Amino acid sequence: MRNSPFGPRILLRKLREVMAETISAQARLDKIVVMIANNMVAEVCSVYVLRADGVLELFATEGLRQESVHQTSMKIGQGLVGTIAAEAKHLNLEDAQSHPSFAYFPETGEEIFHAFLGVPVLRAGSTLGVLTVQNKAARFYAEDEVEALQTVAMVLAELIASGELAQVTTPDAGLDLVKPRVEHGLVLAEGIGLGYVVLHEPRIVVQNLIAEDTDFEITRLKNAIDSVRGAIDDMLLKGELATSGEHRDIMEAYRMFAHDRSWFAKMREAIQTGLTAEAAVERVQSDTRARFMRSQDAYIRDRLHDLEDLGYRLQCNLMGIDLNKHTENLPENAILVARHMGPAALLDYNQTNLRGLVLEEGAATSHVSIVARALGFPAVGQISGITSYAEPGDPIIVDGTNGAIYLRPTIDVEAAYAEKVRFRARRQAQYTAQRETPAITKDGTEISLNMNAGLMVDLPNIKEAGAQGVGLFRTELLFMVSHHLPSVTKQTQMYSQILDIAGDAPITFRSLDIGGDKPLPYIKIGAEENPALGWRAIRLTLDRPALMRAQIRAMLKAASNRNLKLMFPMISHVNEFERAKAHVEAEKAYLKKRGIPLPKKIELGAMVEVPSILWSLDKLCEQVDFLSVGTNDLTQFLFAIDRGNPRLSGRIDPLHLTVLKVMNQILTTATNHNVPVTVCGEIAGKPLDAMALIALGYRSLSMSAASVGPIKSMILGLDLAALEKLVQNILEKDEEQIDIRRFLADFAHKHRVSIN
Repeated sequence: MRNSPFGPRILLRKLREVMAETISAQARLDKIVVMIANNMVAEVCSVYVLRADGVLELFATEGLRQESVHQTSMKIGQGLVGTIAAEAKHLNLEDAQSHPSFAYFPETGEEIFHAFLGVPVLRAGSTLGVLTVQNKAARFYAEDEVEALQTVAMVLAELIASGELAQVTTPDAGLDLVKPRVEHGLVLAEGIGLGYVVLHEPRIVVQNLIAEDTDFEITRLKNAIDSVRGAIDDMLLKGELATSGEHRDIMEAYRMFAHDRSWFAKMREAIQTGLTAEAAVERVQSDTRARFMRSQDAYIRDRLHDLEDLGYRLQCNLMGIDLNKHTENLPENAILVARHMGPAALLDYNQTNLRGLVLEEGAATSHVSIVARALGFPAVGQISGITSYAEPGDPIIVDGTNGAIYLRPTIDVEAAYAEKVRFRARRQAQYTAQRETPAITKDGTEISLNMNAGLMVDLPNIKEAGAQGVGLFRTELLFMVSHHLPSVTKQTQMYSQILDIAGDAPITFRSLDIGGDKPLPYIKIGAEENPALGWRAIRLTLDRPALMRAQIRAMLKAASNRNLKLMFPMISHVNEFERAKAHVEAEKAYLKKRGIPLPKKIELGAMVEVPSILWSLDKLCEQVDFLSVGTNDLTQFLFAIDRGNPRLSGRIDPLHLTVLKVMNQILTTATNHNVPVTVCGEIAGKPLDAMALIALGYRSLSMSAASVGPIKSMILGLDLAALEKLVQNILEKDEEQIDIRRFLADFAHKHRVSIN
């Protein structure tokens, strides 16, 4: 074979013929190892397949003792074969027995062989098995022989992935590719979803592996790479990326990968072994993915995303796939799986059949998480590598109560979760039955329950959830799902439609809270080292008065002869609110001068979420009509912890004594000035946290629509006087290490208060 450049291509053609035969899986594997041994002039060829229990089992061999098939096995890392599987790298040895990892398996009879070449069988960066050849003579295998075996391993990977070998395995030792997996991540949206995997960026399956004309395939590859490089160069010349900054540096690094000559050279070499251009890309990407995933260097692992994206773009170009096409017709019970996703991309999908979302990235406060909560399905993030090992159509369970996902769950797990879903449905029926019931504690205190919203699709949930109105309408979501800055006319139409749908239910609009983790593609903000502390929310809109006044004008026009409640986010000192209020007055004068009717009543409020405003609350209360506490930002700023950082987010406890003291201070000051105050952060929708807020004296809470039922159920069973006494004692003790959450849970259990 070393003297025949056509050897790999001949081998691939013969493999294609064997793959097309109607024979059993074992017979097919037996034919393949004989064919490889003959083509490579090897005395041994063996295929080891990774089982679900992490053991590599000998599935077929030519040259070793046949009785060792399905009898010889080793753990990952054990012996030469186990080492290849663990490191996802090939081994080319002149004398296998002198290698420190060599392990002797007497039943195989391999002690008479010296030359050894083994390659991992890879798919999407995951090791599915190992393919080896051996000879009695001591020698190194040539480079083209290594390439040929790697190419054949790629074909074997598709054979294993097809599930055909399942008929060869014993019932208690299935293949690793189809084994059940349990992963734990971050809860983005609560709930439980059972369904089947749908990849947001569908994995490309290369059907045509074998090249008829290698020169033609190399030309195809070159043209596709030139096209991808050109598209990236164009991106760097347009819009915000045309300016300097960290964002451009990132894209420049991305472009560097695209122009890397070695990347092209590796794919060209793969084509010369007999692969088509798309098969060569898949082969190189899989090898690179396996190597990067096992790297200890965090920077190298992070660059994997760049290479994944480049490979995907290249595959799409070669196979004529539209990069921007989204799936419109989702199958029933679809669970979307993606690396990352924006709110607009999520809303592109047919919501009827959507049952959940799983992301490799994601934060609980990201807008895609907020949209998922608004749409009422569970979402879990921070599931590393899920897009690599989840196959389209795989059964999957998303547990948005504890952040777990079950891929290919066992029957008992699936049955248990099916019962959980039925239980939640019964609970939901209970919540629905009490949606007209006022949220009044057992000792007669009424709590106003409102919902958070940001899209028109949320608004029907006001009545369905039993909420009294919308305590927080995030206007930026309307901007984020738009491809360009909405005009005053467009905004007026949107806000008017929102008020029409809401009817008599009050709505509190929040002015644009963009910047930080909420960028708009058509508004240049620029990269910031600490975006959460940067140019965002009221800071940005005060600096862009035309943007703020356009929104205010649209709201005033939309609320003509109706009531308008508008609050401004991220107020850090009183002057910011005064300047925002001045813009409202200017827009009122503008509309009045033109004879446009104003709202019957206008209430202006501020969000308390920046700690600095705590020392100016008295002055602020003299200016505002109401306050709203945004606990998401307030708690992260109090603890100086980025809530989007998965390593640190667990250290933020909204029931920490410090937080309760701050919440108590805010309420006391607002009450002294007769200023109504609402809590609209995430803690308002969690029963234990809401219990603490109510005990402090808060009487208005705003939360996701799905939380209204559980919170109301908790309130209806609450003896508030007893709870107030407990929380007051905790505040008076002033013990920083006190476990307030445990005290509240014990109280709920003792008094039979529903907190689930």
